[in-house]
Amino acid sequence: MMSDNPSGADYQQETQESALDPNWLCGFVDGEGCFSVSIHRNPGAKMTNGWQLQAVFQVYQHERGREALERIRRLFGCGFIRQKGPKSSVLTFEVRRMSDLERCVVPFFERHPLIVKRQDFETFALIVRAMRKKEHLVRAGFERLIRLAYTMNGVGKQRARTLDQILAGSSETVRQAPL
Repeated sequence: MMSDNPSGADYQQETQESALDPNWLCGFVDGEGCFSVSIHRNPGAKMTNGWQLQAVFQVYQHERGREALERIRRLFGCGFIRQKGPKSSVLTFEVRRMSDLERCVVPFFERHPLIVKRQDFETFALIVRAMRKKEHLVRAGFERLIRLAYTMNGVGKQRARTLDQILAGSSETVRQAPL
């Protein structure tokens, strides 16, 4: 008796999710992604006079395209998907854990270079590695990384504070680098 249910290796392969093409992902990130280093007030960050750096990799997509973001999350094996805003129909795939950025995101885009966002990514990778080495916890390192962050994403034009405002606040109590 013949079954209507297909069986065999060909069908099984079709039901398995195919791996994302790295070139497709790079193009997608070039258009819908962002590498950013934000600077936030954090009263507990005494070493940097109340400023904190946060490196983040994000990819945006309308909620209809959630599956693409899910596949990207599975490819990297880290990060999370959230709504961009309370009433937004846009979803964001986001990786912000420093170890995940250094272990998963940075190596991927070093192996598969971007075109449009290449310079921002290269600066981002440099900042992530410096932060993992805690270079941002000494005055010279913090100021160097802030200056680098302000060269990214349209030279910081969308930032709430100017570079001078951040640096003026950082110079008072940030610990000096060891001699």
